Amino acid sequence: MSNESHNKPVIGIIGGIGSGKSTAAAELAELGCLVVNADVIGHELLSEPAIQDQLTARWGERVVNEGAVNRPVLSEIVFSDPDELEALNAIVHPIMDVRIGQQIQAGLADESVPAVVLDAALILEAGWDKYCSCLIFVSAPEPARQERIQAQRNWTGDHFRRREKSQISLDIKTEKCDYIVDNSSTATYLREQVRQIFFRITHTAKDI
Repeated sequence: MSNESHNKPVIGIIGGIGSGKSTAAAELAELGCLVVNADVIGHELLSEPAIQDQLTARWGERVVNEGAVNRPVLSEIVFSDPDELEALNAIVHPIMDVRIGQQIQAGLADESVPAVVLDAALILEAGWDKYCSCLIFVSAPEPARQERIQAQRNWTGDHFRRREKSQISLDIKTEKCDYIVDNSSTATYLREQVRQIFFRITHTAKDI
């Protein structure tokens, strides 16, 4: 999908696990941007019977209990075996791709929205960078990221490392980004950087 006719940027947010991507996206939302959250879309899909049927067909009744996906069990399965993770992605990513595209298109068509933001951990892995006119990398030291994730999700260090290993390396992500924000300090500092980048992006878009 091209957004050239709308002359409006689609900003992708990427970074390591626990780096603060959602915090950066929330600041852009405060600036009036429409945020397309891939996690929300993915969670909605896992509640749909058709998707649950495919999960059950692949991994059995243990992954679905009383109409709800047992996310810890499914996570343990797919992040212990790359083939199983690929199988899960094959089930959910095609539908996620359609819905992400639809939501981005709606934002581009909304005159009140200055920019659209795609908040998705797997932008590069899933090829969703095709929707983005620019990418922002949120950088933070690994110890700080692990500490945040431990507090938020109660992940073990081993689970954190397995999840991060399943993604494209941070070096490659950094190379592919147009902007980098440093989230090794305060939330205020992060927000200031995001705001500066936003104004640069939107100013450039208006000049095109």
